[in-house]
Amino acid sequence: MSVWTIAAAQYEPRNRSVAENITHHLRFIDAAAAASCDVLFFPELSLTGPVRNASLPLPPDADELRPLCEAASRHKIMVIAGLPVMKNGKPVKGLAIFVPGRQAPVTCAQGKGACLAPSQTNINVLPLNADPAELDPTASVMATGYCPDEPLEQQSTATLQRFAHRYAIAVLKSDYASGTLLGGSALWDEQGQLIVRADRGELLLTGQKHAEGWQGDIIPLR
Repeated sequence: MSVWTIAAAQYEPRNRSVAENITHHLRFIDAAAAASCDVLFFPELSLTGPVRNASLPLPPDADELRPLCEAASRHKIMVIAGLPVMKNGKPVKGLAIFVPGRQAPVTCAQGKGACLAPSQTNINVLPLNADPAELDPTASVMATGYCPDEPLEQQSTATLQRFAHRYAIAVLKSDYASGTLLGGSALWDEQGQLIVRADRGELLLTGQKHAEGWQGDIIPLR
């Protein structure tokens, strides 16, 4: 089989400014393309910055997001970023999926995670209230950008590891780089074995899927 490379962006948000965050996303996309990544996954609300004990901002408009569409197409890399989306008249945590060749992202609620597979352009997201047994049977990876506060980080990590083992699917976790949303991006294989985990700092955590299994790496953002 050909090598499939995925990456989690361990990301430092930029002052809740969509424009600044888009510029910073482009740095990560360039780095992921240089590492021959096929998919790049950012943590939740990466385009607006995390919100604690406050209402979510309104979603950015399509024109603001155009540079990310162009970068995904230019580098032939699928990019999945976090942003608010409207649901029942209110902003909720969501995903923007930038597919090469498309002029606008697909947006949806964040859910439990995005189901990824090689050469797949239609991404299925597991809803928050769904049974994990409803995972896309064609998926090779479930990717999540959920970033709990530091006291819940260890519990969240253990939950993801058990999820990988129980449902026999690799799990990619993208996290923020520092602060109370400390680094902790990671990849577990289909048996729940840890392949690679990051400490603090801005970086790409990559996973390569070979016929023999997964291989992980850490690439600092320069």
